[in-house]
Amino acid sequence: MSKSNRSALLGAAFLMATSAVGPGFLTQTTVFTQALGASFGFVILCSIVLDIGVQLNVWRIIAVSEKRAQDIANLVLPGLGVFISFLIVLGGLAFNIGNVGGAGLGFNVLFGFSPESGALLAALIAIAVFLVKEAGKVMDRFAQVLGLLLLLLIVYVAVTSSPPVKEAVTKTFFPDRIDVIAIITLVGGTVGGYITFAGGHRLLDAGIKGKAALPQVTQSAMSGITIASVIRVFLFLAALGVVSKGLVLEQSNPPASVFQLAAGTVGYKLFGVVMVSAAVTSVIGSAYTSVSFLKSFHKSIATHENWVIIGFIAISTSIFVFIGKPVHLLILAGALNGLILPLTLGTMLVAAYRKSIVGQYQHPLWLAIFGGLVMLIMAWLSGYTLLTLSFGE
Repeated sequence: MSKSNRSALLGAAFLMATSAVGPGFLTQTTVFTQALGASFGFVILCSIVLDIGVQLNVWRIIAVSEKRAQDIANLVLPGLGVFISFLIVLGGLAFNIGNVGGAGLGFNVLFGFSPESGALLAALIAIAVFLVKEAGKVMDRFAQVLGLLLLLLIVYVAVTSSPPVKEAVTKTFFPDRIDVIAIITLVGGTVGGYITFAGGHRLLDAGIKGKAALPQVTQSAMSGITIASVIRVFLFLAALGVVSKGLVLEQSNPPASVFQLAAGTVGYKLFGVVMVSAAVTSVIGSAYTSVSFLKSFHKSIATHENWVIIGFIAISTSIFVFIGKPVHLLILAGALNGLILPLTLGTMLVAAYRKSIVGQYQHPLWLAIFGGLVMLIMAWLSGYTLLTLSFGE
């Protein structure tokens, strides 16, 4: 395997993982840990299992078809790719507004900048990546470095907070209560919407495709799931360590409270680094993947891809600076992504058995069954969530 291929495979894994671990993820994990305690471990376990069922199916089908998700969807049903693209770009924009807002909060913690000024600085950093000639390689390396930094800092805070690990393990498998909305929100925020396709589309753009590349594609997908899952587990343990001591989190910024209560002033500054790292990598992942869904619709978009991505980042930042309030938007975007997931996964599973799309490729039966179960579970959870949100409990 060439060095560039290795870098692209690792870059795709980190792009997916860091796209999943954004400001919304930090906030959702902290808030749900505060509400559910050690039983939130069950939600994380469910989300990891569902993630595997989604990502392994989607990445493989994109690779063997050598087509982007929207093109596959249009072949399954004319016009479906356009509809899915609209939903994913809309969700990606909503998430990106929250992402630049999260970066603004991170810079506020680190340097005292206003959230708006911090958001503008984060946008400039993300835009700089796409001003480089070989933006794909720079994006891969950027995601790897900041993703690793993010992981190490969260592990440090988790150890410092001294969580009740035994209780967390027990309640992960035998929870006191099961929160369906927490499951769909976490899954939607970590594998729904554009995040489902971030790694698969990156590998396609890097030329890693076809049946021969499937072992590499599977390895990259599993690496991405593992990285995101490890970060998820340690953030949960960090929050649980604080909550289990009866300490009260600041409601205006729950994740910052976790870091501060666990590690004092140093922890608070580390939160700033974590938030900036999570937010900027998510801005890049969201913009890149969202625009990849537009490339099929006009040659000029593909030709000027980097400039369209820069425009996407600029629009997201402008909306935050002039409208603000990303917290509710992040929750809404997470729910929206969770609702999109059954449709996108179902479409990919149908495509796996269309020879006009995948040729002579034989999709593993166990993987199709696994994906089908995930699709049905997410459809049921989505329906339950819609009813609950519409009519109350």
